[in-house]
Amino acid sequence: MNEAKVSLKQYWALFRQYLRPQRLWLLVLAVLILSGMGLRLAIPQVLRRFIDIATGDASTNTLAATGLERTALLFLCLTIVLQIISVGVAYVGKDVGWKTTNALRVDLARHCLDLDMSFHNAHTPGEMIERIDGDVNALSNFFSQFAVSMAGNMLLLIGALILLFVTDWHAGTAILVFATVAIVAIARLQGFGASLWKAHREANAQLYGFLEERLTGTEDIRSSGAKAYVMRRFYELVRTAHQAFVKAGTFGEGITHNTTNVFFAIGSAVGLAVGAYLFLQGTVTVGTVYMIMHYTTMLNWPIQQIARQMQDLQRAGASLTRVHELLQTESRVQDQAHAAPIHVQPGSALEVVFEDVSFGYEPEKRLDPSDEGSTEAVPPAKGRVLHDLSFRLAPGIMLGLLGRTGSGKTTLSRLLFRLYDPDEGTVSLSDGQSPPLDLRTLDRAEVRRRVGLVTQDIQLFQASVRDNLTFFDATIPDERIVQAIEDLGLGPWLACLPQGLDTELASGGSGLSAGEAQLLALTRIFLQDPGLVILDEASSRLDPATERLIERAVGRLVQDRTTIVIAHRLSTVQRADEILILEQGSICEYGARERLAQDPGSRFYALLQTGLEEVLV
Repeated sequence: MNEAKVSLKQYWALFRQYLRPQRLWLLVLAVLILSGMGLRLAIPQVLRRFIDIATGDASTNTLAATGLERTALLFLCLTIVLQIISVGVAYVGKDVGWKTTNALRVDLARHCLDLDMSFHNAHTPGEMIERIDGDVNALSNFFSQFAVSMAGNMLLLIGALILLFVTDWHAGTAILVFATVAIVAIARLQGFGASLWKAHREANAQLYGFLEERLTGTEDIRSSGAKAYVMRRFYELVRTAHQAFVKAGTFGEGITHNTTNVFFAIGSAVGLAVGAYLFLQGTVTVGTVYMIMHYTTMLNWPIQQIARQMQDLQRAGASLTRVHELLQTESRVQDQAHAAPIHVQPGSALEVVFEDVSFGYEPEKRLDPSDEGSTEAVPPAKGRVLHDLSFRLAPGIMLGLLGRTGSGKTTLSRLLFRLYDPDEGTVSLSDGQSPPLDLRTLDRAEVRRRVGLVTQDIQLFQASVRDNLTFFDATIPDERIVQAIEDLGLGPWLACLPQGLDTELASGGSGLSAGEAQLLALTRIFLQDPGLVILDEASSRLDPATERLIERAVGRLVQDRTTIVIAHRLSTVQRADEILILEQGSICEYGARERLAQDPGSRFYALLQTGLEEVLV
């Protein structure tokens, strides 16, 4: 199948999926557009009558004068109605365009959120904003008016030609030849700029991705003296985006626009020449000459609109290709057709089983090879991160997970969330009574409801305290939120807030201490009520006093739950029941904490003697 057929198939699929809910308004839009086209065809007839009456003996003929007034009044009424219809077309068209593109944005955002972490590691947030919003904006007119407007303009073109043939076959033939040549020429130009507009969208994605990363790292850029480099790189990306826009506008759009203007001039000359010839032959009146000129000029309107729709089609084609590529990107972590449920009550402790698990990060490619630099956005990993990992964590047990940076501790937690699936082996959960279930057979959403994660980097939203704690779940009552805050030691902080749970927090947690942000994260998990809690270095950046406060909250959170504590400090794992030490992705040591602490030959015993930071960092 060739590219054109695939492209048409993609257009039709988008039309059918996103315009179907708007079919009633599309019908209204079609009626308005067709009514407007009919009025455009009728108005020249009224003007011909007006001119013919005016050029007769209207000054002494009372009947002629009355007809002149009525014709003028009819012209004004039709013109006003046409303007009202034009406003209606603009309003309904924009409304349909926004509703359909917003639906597409929602689907794209949901699809991106459903992709695994390897995809998000390969693409910056700024690039994804351009994909989800910028590309979809370019499809707005395509969704709202393309088919109806194209059909209406074609009908207007055909109607004007029919009326010209009815008036005089010479005029109809001359203008038909002109219109045919113009449409064929414009049709041949319609696909010329598609690749140029796609390059423009890609350049914009690179620019927005760069801006998002640098604005996020403003403090580090200033402190490291990298301002000059960032500005130079910014100028380069702006220049590239501008050059891509100029090429697309000049060659992709400019050629079509200028060609259309040339045909406008030729059409006007043809209409004037035909009208003058017929008038000199005495076969038509002055009003008819004007009508021929008006219809000829009117043909410029549908031809211009067809050309504009072709330009929109070029832009839509470039954006549609990128949108299609994004929608076709599949997550490596997939739910099975009939995912099994986790047979355990919310909040009940879960059993964790790793059986011969091996995993390695693979290099990821960007969505399009024209992106800056190598097609690989993530450098390839050297070998696997985890090797034949096997252990069983019983329900209600706290595991202290230790290891050097890069030993695979965080990767282990990502596998438990199904952010990735293992290359070999199985990761399983159960209630300790039923056989363990491979996570790949379970629904991802349910797994992530049963597993809670707290890291040292807390993501807070520019929203109320309530929304930050519940992740915008309006079904959680305030009484439960307040009770969770009190249980975890945040009561005094909540009492100091000017509007309580309705107090707005700044994006990124600005205005909160590290301890307050950590306690908010713990409250989130407490409200989630998971059966497995993972604390990924959650207190590694806190001062000792704040860490003690966090430890009290953690003690309340992990009660009657299975817990995995990833730590850099020995004090963090003092309450752990078991210790697992990773070394280069393999288990170096695993066993009960008290037994290992008393065994002079154990690695954990050596850590207690020399200090965790000195040995593992």
